Order: sequence, then structure tokens, then C-alpha cells
Amino acid sequence: MINDAQEFRRDFPLLAQNMNGKPIVYLDNGATTQKPESMIHAVCGYYGGCNANPHRGAYALSVEATDIYENARERVRKFINAKKSNEIIFTKNATEALNLIAYSYGLSNIKEGDEIVITISEHHSNLVPWQHVAHAKGAVLKYIYLEEDGNLSEEDIQTKITEKTKLVAVTQVSNVLGLVNPVKEVADKAHSVGAVVVVDGSQSVAHMAVDVQAIDADFFAFSGHKMLSPMGIGVLYGKEKLLDAMPPFLMGGDMIEYVEEQTTTYAELPAKFEAGTQNVGGAAGLTAAVDYLEKLTFDRITAIEKDLVDYALPKLRELPFIELYGCDTKRDNKTGIITFNVKDVHPHDVATILDAEGVAVRAGHHCAQPLMRYLGQNATCRASFYFYNTREDVDRWVEALKKVREVMHLGA
Repeated sequence: MINDAQEFRRDFPLLAQNMNGKPIVYLDNGATTQKPESMIHAVCGYYGGCNANPHRGAYALSVEATDIYENARERVRKFINAKKSNEIIFTKNATEALNLIAYSYGLSNIKEGDEIVITISEHHSNLVPWQHVAHAKGAVLKYIYLEEDGNLSEEDIQTKITEKTKLVAVTQVSNVLGLVNPVKEVADKAHSVGAVVVVDGSQSVAHMAVDVQAIDADFFAFSGHKMLSPMGIGVLYGKEKLLDAMPPFLMGGDMIEYVEEQTTTYAELPAKFEAGTQNVGGAAGLTAAVDYLEKLTFDRITAIEKDLVDYALPKLRELPFIELYGCDTKRDNKTGIITFNVKDVHPHDVATILDAEGVAVRAGHHCAQPLMRYLGQNATCRASFYFYNTREDVDRWVEALKKVREVMHLGA
């Protein structure tokens, strides 16, 4: 397939800019995606046309703000195929959503001696909260490790999840390796022993169709900024029966029903988990982002990302100083993430030299330090594609990589 992403790039103002005097090659989409004009206009339209608090006023502006906010909830429900709109809780990002689960569900339901199972490839946001719950409740934290190719160990899935397991947390797509995990298989195994399943969808919802009912996730979290929408808006999906039984995470305006001097009764879902004035502008942007993605279609997004990975990997393998991680092209579960190192050069130096060439990549531990140690690395570089990237971007990146060792006086 020939990447025809040039037609999309016109929708993204930032991609027309230069970085360090050169046309920008933006390859840090795993951290945050760029924003289309339609989404920017939706946010500006809210703030310029009907800025008011939702749910709190009987006047027209407040009613319109409420409609925008609640329409976004229904749009997200359809986007991930949740059963009911009250199962959609707006947060500020996936990290807050995962902490909400840990503090509200985890601390209330995990007991001493229980087991929590997570994978070694989790982002810190789906790891550190479960460490906290385990330490606070005297539970045992267990890890599912990886096969040599970076995929989850089938043996660990079957043996680490036991009758003692009460919760399993798994990322749908690794933010480091870009590999798609078998979350439905994990969920089936967890449910067979009565455990609940928390899925981190931060790296999946922008790249593939997600059906929370089909994968049977009990909880599912993602951030809007990784899927074209503004920073500051995220989503927690939870099955209604679980959310109903959970105590509130934050206390204050809009999450109450009645407040007496000594007692409070809480509002019903989803308001129970949405204390304070909410990010209506972010919700407007999230709606526009979902509209954009669904018009584009995930089949097309997947095809473009696959084309870029298939085009890039042979070029990278021609460079003897490049080390690759999780890049077995025989697998059909590889997303548009390529994680690499340049031999004898620290990843931060690599990223700085690429920056001088107008190429933006990520460098560091990617908020996944246990996985880095498991891979025997302190840090890596990560290039992450999206549908507006082109083969020309790949060529610019590869040519910039050829300069890294030269700049560091290491030779070819």
C-alpha cells in the first residue's frame, strides 16, 4: 500500500510548521497525537459560543453546555460499544481513571492475602496504583512476563491467574513494544476464577476498533490526547454493577444528592464520579476527535501504520548500529511503534541529534521502568507512527539516524 497521508496532513496545522529550521517529522504519537482543525474548532466553538457550567443552570448557555457534555458521553459509549452511557465516566486522563479504580474499587475489595496480577509491560499508571493497593491491603502482586518476541507468556497467563487472583490489570497495546495483547483471553481466564479485569486502552483506542463488551473488560481506561482530542480529558468505562457498588473517588460539587451537616448521599452514576466543574471544552473536542476517526475508519489507519512499519524495518535493519525491540514482523499484532537504540549512544543524545534534524522521537524509560529492566535496558528511543505520517517521514528519520554516530564521533 502506498501511504496517501498527505491528504490528511492538511487537517493538522502543526505539521506544516518547521522544527529547528526544518520541516517537522513528528514521530511521538504514542505520547500525544497532533490535533485536527475540526477538533480545534469544536473546542473554540464551545468557549466562544456557549461557555457555561453544565448541569447547574436553567439558562440557555448552561443547557447547551450540558448538551455538549452529555452528547460526548453518548458518543464515547458508541465508540467503545459500552452498554449504557452511565458506564462512561469522564476523567482528566487515563492515569486518573486507573487511580480511580485502584482507590475506589481496589482498596474496597482487595483483602489481605489476595493476589493482583499485572503484566511486566504495563505503563506506570497501570502498575504503581496496584503496588499501592497491594502494599496497603497486604495483597500479593504477581507479574505475567514475556516470550522472547515480546508477547505475553501464554504459560504465565494460565498459571499466574489462580483462585487467589482478585484483579488482573493488562494493557491492550504496549506503549514500548507496540504489541497487541490478548486481552479477551486474559479476561476469560480472570473471569473463570472470579477476578475483575482492568484494561488500559491508552495505546489502542486511537489505532483500532475497541468493543468493551466483546473483550468483556470490567474496566477500561484511555486518554483523549492520544486520539486527536485535547489534553485534560480522559475516559473510564466500568460495568454498571461494579461502579454502582464503588464509593466516590473525589468529593464535592455535582457528585452529591443531598448534604446534611453530618451526612451526605451521593448522586447516581455517572455523576457520583465526576466531582466539580467538568472539562466541557475537552468533551467537545473528544466528540470531534471520535467523529474524525470514525470517518477515516480504523481499517485505513491500520493499513497506513502497517505500511510505515513494513517500509521502515528493512531500512533500519540495514543499519548495523541499530538495535530493535519487539519488531518481529512475522507477527500480525504489531502496531505503529518501533522501539530502538543506537549502539554506544544514550537515547537522550539520539533524540537530541534527531531533533536538530527536525525529527521528534521519544527517549527514556517511557514510564515503563520494570519493562526496561526486563529488556536489559535503562532507556530506549521510540518512534510511533500515526495515519498522517508518510514514507518521506521514515526516510528523513533514517537519514537522521545515520548522522547520530557521526556526530558522536563513533564512525559508521
